[in-house]
Amino acid sequence: MRNSAVSLVFSVLALCPGAAVAQEGDASAGAVVFKKCAACHVVDKDQNKVGPSLQGVLGRTAGTHPNFKYSSAMIDAGKAGLVWDEAALREYLRSPRAKVKGTKMAFPGLKDDSDLSNLIAYLKQYPK
Repeated sequence: MRNSAVSLVFSVLALCPGAAVAQEGDASAGAVVFKKCAACHVVDKDQNKVGPSLQGVLGRTAGTHPNFKYSSAMIDAGKAGLVWDEAALREYLRSPRAKVKGTKMAFPGLKDDSDLSNLIAYLKQYPK
């Protein structure tokens, strides 16, 4: 029975080639989502605004971008091992204050999974 269930899952995935792409996200759609972030952040250059630059954010330890005054909560999260990989960034962007209690970021979060995937795909285009 277990093998047939696994086979069914792989069969469904094979018939839905867009399923894997949807999880990867669409960077062009992510550019539209990023407009919600652009008042406080830039992604295409290493320049802080109200929030830190998001250029190269994937792989960065939380609270460590140079010349930005982070909350003690964000600095402590980084010292405790928080690194902005896709999973951590997705969780933070869904609900910043739930992920890092005491963060200065006032943004309430993105609730739509496709917006999160698209935004992360967009951010990936701007490595350091």
